[in-house]
Amino acid sequence: MTHGLKLITEEIQDATFIAEDAEGGLKNYYLTGTFLQAEVTNRNGRRYSRDLLEREVTRYNTNYVSRNRALGEMGHPNGPGINLDRVSHMITDLYPDGNNFIGKAKILDTPYGKIVKNFMSEGIVLGVSSRGVGTLKATNGYQLVQDDFMLATAADIVADPSAPDAFVRGIMEGKEWVMAAGTWGEIDYDRTKRELKEATRRDFEEKAIKSFANFLSKL
Repeated sequence: MTHGLKLITEEIQDATFIAEDAEGGLKNYYLTGTFLQAEVTNRNGRRYSRDLLEREVTRYNTNYVSRNRALGEMGHPNGPGINLDRVSHMITDLYPDGNNFIGKAKILDTPYGKIVKNFMSEGIVLGVSSRGVGTLKATNGYQLVQDDFMLATAADIVADPSAPDAFVRGIMEGKEWVMAAGTWGEIDYDRTKRELKEATRRDFEEKAIKSFANFLSKL
């Protein structure tokens, strides 16, 4: 079981939404561009090694892309798991190009996919953000993403990509994630610590048991 992983999102600055003509006068909608970058300090002050992203992209391609399971959402998810009711697209290709990893995703005919298609038809500019979990280490003026990083999805579609990290940090502050039986569970250390600190000797044991049970319920 993996302990203490923080949610990490990165804005994708080189992604394009396109519509291609299909049979019967219909259109197929796609997202394409650079989904991940290695060996550069990004605008969030983080850096990924080439070996780390290559490992995660290989795992992601094997476990998800090749099995038609590489899904992404519309909006800013508040955790690493995929919410099936919010899925808007499926990533169909992800491959290395130097230190960049180029991706392509098909916009699906799901409720949220239809919203994305409508936005595209109306000329609304959308953004893209990758999502994963891991830990960071301060190194020479930037945060180096550590080897425990796991890519959750290579691309989510967002309305305001200019500050996804600030948004996620705000709602996820003090929370960490663990995986058990293939499912991500949330740990709220700050809340648990506060509850136990405020507990009297009389009800400390009861609150401790309740907090632990709450943690187990999320695995």
